Amino acid sequence: MTDADHPPPRTPRRWRSLLPDLSPWRASRDYRVLWTAGLVTSFGSFLTLVALPLQIKELTGSAFAVGAIGAVELVPLIVFGLYGGALADAVDRRRLILLTEAGLGLLSVLLLVNSLLPHPVLWPLYVIAALTSALTGLQRPAIDSVTARIVPHDQITAAAALNGLRWQLSAVAGPSLAGVLVAYAGLSVGYGLDVASFAVSLLLSWRLSAFPPARDADKPSLRGIGEGARYAWRRRELLGTYTVDMAAMIFAYPNALFPFLADDLDAPWALGLMYAAGSVGSVLVSATSGWTSRIHRHGRMVVAGASLWGLAMALAGWLPNVWLVLLCLVVAGGADMVSGLFRLTMWNQTIPDELRGRLAGIELLSYATGPQLGQVRAGATAGLTGVRAAVWAGGLACVASVGLLALALPRLLSYDARTDDNARRVREAREREAGLTAAAG
Repeated sequence: MTDADHPPPRTPRRWRSLLPDLSPWRASRDYRVLWTAGLVTSFGSFLTLVALPLQIKELTGSAFAVGAIGAVELVPLIVFGLYGGALADAVDRRRLILLTEAGLGLLSVLLLVNSLLPHPVLWPLYVIAALTSALTGLQRPAIDSVTARIVPHDQITAAAALNGLRWQLSAVAGPSLAGVLVAYAGLSVGYGLDVASFAVSLLLSWRLSAFPPARDADKPSLRGIGEGARYAWRRRELLGTYTVDMAAMIFAYPNALFPFLADDLDAPWALGLMYAAGSVGSVLVSATSGWTSRIHRHGRMVVAGASLWGLAMALAGWLPNVWLVLLCLVVAGGADMVSGLFRLTMWNQTIPDELRGRLAGIELLSYATGPQLGQVRAGATAGLTGVRAAVWAGGLACVASVGLLALALPRLLSYDARTDDNARRVREAREREAGLTAAAG
């Protein structure tokens, strides 16, 4: 009897349909390069994300000094994120990605050099954190706006799911390894690996194709940024995605309360699990995201995901059992990933390429400020009502605000990728571009 008489078992069709859709990876060399470079550099950046605050703690012993990192990072991220969006629409996005990646790598070198000094200096850590935030703000819109140019129009959701999986893998593995490295090998090893990750990422990104701007693209300016904002305001379904995400983060982002929630549940051992639970939920959704490409009513999924996020957070604040709380946090992380996938799909399938960078800058603004304001809201509410009430009340406020926004912006719920005029125009533009490329080849 031969092996042919016993073929290997095949995965049932219903299970195969849940596996991540790898079409973008197979269809686009540039996507493979960008995805791999992003995996490498984000892994290294998560090492520094752990090492930098730990070094400040060792130098000062002050929780306030550690918390000040967020303050020095926020404003540069907002300002340069908006400018970076306008810049991404005006220059070759490949060149912008390469220059900012090189700059970020140089800043990591400075962190490494400072850590190797006999007496490391404190103030450069804040300067480097602010400059890193500024360069990230310049780079992020360019990277986000490239995906829609290198991935076929009908594979945008699959690409968003794969990007989410890449980020979550780095978010889990990077800090975990960083904790071990810093404890046993020292801060300089973590910084050194981050430098190496930027070197590898830069070499990979060098293989990207050029992404020149439109021929009639204007220079970056406040007027150009305002044009992007006016476009977003006219597109009420896009406006809905921004405001729903902001509401979800402001009312139901309780990470600052996790240390106190763990104590309240008499489970201080669960603190690390609380921080990791959301990433676990996101990974589970990304790893079973094959179904997402068959969804066309993206606005409804944005609302459903944000509502489930709020409901899960409300239950996490109300339930008395730590394991049920952790389960709720896993569900919340998965729901946030669902909302994010379809939010990204709507943006990338409907925004014209000449505006995509500026709209990515506005998205970065909402992405950066929502969690920060959520931390402030959570802390202030906990001071007035207690930790548990601050968590469950914030979750209910999230559900209520998302529902009101959905009612106030009906175009968000009625959006259908198959019939939307903006999606049709972008799809036709991509088809024309593909036809011209094929004819030129």
